[in-house]
Amino acid sequence: MERQVEQDIDRKFETIKGDFAQQTQVAKTELERRRREAKTDEQVTAAETDYKSTIEDAMKAFVESAQQAVDQTIQEKPQEIVENLERHKAEQEKRTIEEDIRAHLCDFSHTIPSFIMAYGDGHLTLANFDDYTEDDVFLEVTGITEDEFRFLRDGGDYQDPETGETKHFDGHLFDEVVFDDSVEEFWHKKQELANYFDETHDEDIFDYIPPQKTNQIFTPKWIVEKMVDDLEANNPGCFDDPAKIFADLYMKSGLYITEIVKRLFRSEKMKKLYPNDDERICHILREQVYGMAPTRIIYLIATNYIFGFDESLKQETTHFVQADSAKAAKEDRLEELITECFG
Repeated sequence: MERQVEQDIDRKFETIKGDFAQQTQVAKTELERRRREAKTDEQVTAAETDYKSTIEDAMKAFVESAQQAVDQTIQEKPQEIVENLERHKAEQEKRTIEEDIRAHLCDFSHTIPSFIMAYGDGHLTLANFDDYTEDDVFLEVTGITEDEFRFLRDGGDYQDPETGETKHFDGHLFDEVVFDDSVEEFWHKKQELANYFDETHDEDIFDYIPPQKTNQIFTPKWIVEKMVDDLEANNPGCFDDPAKIFADLYMKSGLYITEIVKRLFRSEKMKKLYPNDDERICHILREQVYGMAPTRIIYLIATNYIFGFDESLKQETTHFVQADSAKAAKEDRLEELITECFG
């Protein structure tokens, strides 16, 4: 029920976010039109001022709408939850083992892109899907064991809980052709979007990963960009200094680190200090960015994304570790954990 409430809020939020994106696009179009038609610097300045005001108003409306959606959901959900619980109770009495297994499929399908991000190599298929991951990671992410997955895929015998009779389940709950084609399509999309330095991309691979029932909820790129904008606004020139150090102590996707890497790489001062692109990116990855990821799969997702634009740089991962900084912070030992990991 908690997941259902979260999903309802997520759906409303997506609608609100879409409205905001549309308003932003309209404002940008209007700004570009006024710039083209402007005959004086004053007209250009006025257009930019109006654009900024429009965006601020849209952001304010976005935040208010989001809060209203959450409040409305919280107010309306109790009665609906009671009704759903009663309905679920009745349905549960007649549910068979096979129907219960099928109920896992929807949540499971949402986890597949995360596995491809973490373990994909272009050869992952339905037939070998369970061979790619550690058993505990598979259970943590999907909510089912690898044996249960194989039961869904290959079938097998089971005992009817009501009669005690041994029955056979044929399996084949996945369409192998569709599964394999979908995995291949996502892999190609991941490769296509791997170079986050390419500004012609108006999306990133995380746009193709649905919300997970675990803590694998990725911060949208537009919010990451605003976070880094605010970081620079409060620390002018921070991306021009080769001695500055940046850290994300609770990575999920790696987007925050990659946005910082891009700002450092494109800094004119950094270009003067390191005119060679390879030397500049190596200095940034070796000396300036650090990260912690709370779980194995999130660590793999983040580091694969951070270094995905150049496979040869994956050796530069000594500043990125798997460690649960949230747990350490609650225990008041975050500084100790950082020292353990990075010295």
